[in-house]
Amino acid sequence: MKRHSNSSLAARKAASYFLFVVIALFIMIPLYALFLATFKDGKDMIQYGLSLSLDWEKLHFRNYSMLFSGSAHRYWIWYRNSMLLTVVQVLLTLFVSACVAYGFAAYEFPFKNLAFVFVLIIMSIPFEILMLPLYQQINDMKMSDTYTAVLLPFLTHASTIFFFRQYISGIPAQIREAGRIDGATEYGIFFRLIFPIMKPSFAAMAIMNGMNSWNNFLWPLLALRSDAKYTLPIGLNTLITPYGNNYDLLIVGSFFAIIPIVLLFLLFQKYFIEGMTAGAVKG
Repeated sequence: MKRHSNSSLAARKAASYFLFVVIALFIMIPLYALFLATFKDGKDMIQYGLSLSLDWEKLHFRNYSMLFSGSAHRYWIWYRNSMLLTVVQVLLTLFVSACVAYGFAAYEFPFKNLAFVFVLIIMSIPFEILMLPLYQQINDMKMSDTYTAVLLPFLTHASTIFFFRQYISGIPAQIREAGRIDGATEYGIFFRLIFPIMKPSFAAMAIMNGMNSWNNFLWPLLALRSDAKYTLPIGLNTLITPYGNNYDLLIVGSFFAIIPIVLLFLLFQKYFIEGMTAGAVKG
């Protein structure tokens, strides 16, 4: 019976590995096709689409030479802008959302549950409904065409608050009580005791918020007007115009735009599963 159970467990593991390999291949094939396209002329991609075929006579490094030459200086300005905004956005969102979530999880105050219900309601509201009032508000506040206008509306992210609240709710209250007995202030308890325990949840939310900020297109498009302040998604979109299209730079630029998200996941991957699992079941 035990031998049959072991063989059944091994079969399930093998089936799981096979399934994940197939999923990984489906994910990697478009990336591989995009990588091959960076060595081809942009007009070939428009004519034939993304292809997995290798025609060595048509492969070249001209797209890369153009990307790293002075003619593509605007691309790296957009890249720098996106990198700066993403780093600042992630750090501020994690900090502010963690503070709000800690208040919901660790303290009792009037209308606490009602306030948390409002957080859940905000999660269900599509951004398309909010963007016009937000746009009117930043214009009234004289903040249009500034990075503050891009960052400010998303400092408190409803889904991040919900995730952190669930995670903190699973931390034993005795840790906070022990801190108070030792004479720690409420700020000391939060920063010295709770923050270190939240590392897995921070890693998980850093990946999610980093992806959202890096790929954000609609709101920066509304908030920014100067070419020098464009983020990478907006900048790449400007390469396609009715008067001429720069598909060579668009293809290789799109491929390089994937790299920061891949690096972000690789840096935090060992905490990612732990953070997602704990945040999902605790509370």
